[in-house]
Amino acid sequence: MTQGSSSMHSLYPPIEPYRSGYLPVDDVHTLYWEECGNPQGVPVLFLHGGPGAGLSPTHRQFFDPSYYRIVLFDQRGAGRSTPLGCWEDNTTQLLIQDIEQIRLLMGLEQWLVFGGSWGSTLALAYGQAHPERCTGFILRGVFLCTQTEITWFMEGMGQFFPEARAPFVDHIPLEERGDLLAAYCTRLFGDDAQASLEAARIWSRYEGSCLHLLPHPEVADTFGTDAVALGVGRLEAHYFRNRGFLAEDQLIRQMGRISHLPAIVVQGRYDVVCPPQAAWRLHQAWPGSRLDIVEDAGHAALEPGTASALLAATEQFKQVLTP
Repeated sequence: MTQGSSSMHSLYPPIEPYRSGYLPVDDVHTLYWEECGNPQGVPVLFLHGGPGAGLSPTHRQFFDPSYYRIVLFDQRGAGRSTPLGCWEDNTTQLLIQDIEQIRLLMGLEQWLVFGGSWGSTLALAYGQAHPERCTGFILRGVFLCTQTEITWFMEGMGQFFPEARAPFVDHIPLEERGDLLAAYCTRLFGDDAQASLEAARIWSRYEGSCLHLLPHPEVADTFGTDAVALGVGRLEAHYFRNRGFLAEDQLIRQMGRISHLPAIVVQGRYDVVCPPQAAWRLHQAWPGSRLDIVEDAGHAALEPGTASALLAATEQFKQVLTP
């Protein structure tokens, strides 16, 4: 384990996709995908968080575009995938199938898998389902989707952000506050579209207010916009109420399927959304992994120390993956 990875490394300059498109994966969902960087480069798959948060152009900038063939996509119900915020036919197992469809579309045999927050959950679940397709993992802000972590998000996070939690709780009548997740699900998945949107905005804004070590109110404002909130609010609640469509502690219990592969885990010391205990447990179950604790960071990928550690990880994998 290394600590304090806060020396600054700039992200790579902004780039545009050289290829992008839409992939219908069933009668309901169509996924947006894109490729950036070197078409003959070493493949890397980027998995965004949430569930439902979608892609940002900045996500392309963690990777050397001269070395990597960078594949990104918006998961079901997120970003530019349609329909936005749709929870029907939206499970971890279906997302894994989607990843395989995208891999086949790209004509790839294997790829490095990079995922943060929920993206780390999906990366682990995908890797354990298809270990032969993975060359390694870069994971940030680890979320194992256990009941303890879900309860922490719903109940514990507010101990550090009480002013952000207050509107989240106040939106629910007093008699329903004994089970906030159930109360939000009633609103998010009910027939009243306006009530659903309002609940999604409040849920998403709460999370956006808790991402950073230092305040970033503009991020909370972005999370409160309809385009982000519909994905984040609805899909996080959907996955939480179904415990990620995983058996309890499945991702730790099935670590033997991928423990032979290299991994770098980057974790903010003061990550309140996904506390470091999950990253520590993963590292303990993965003897060949490296855990980088960033001492001056919360949950967000673009906090300086975390961004630096992620850049360093993608650079280190250039040495591991080059024949």
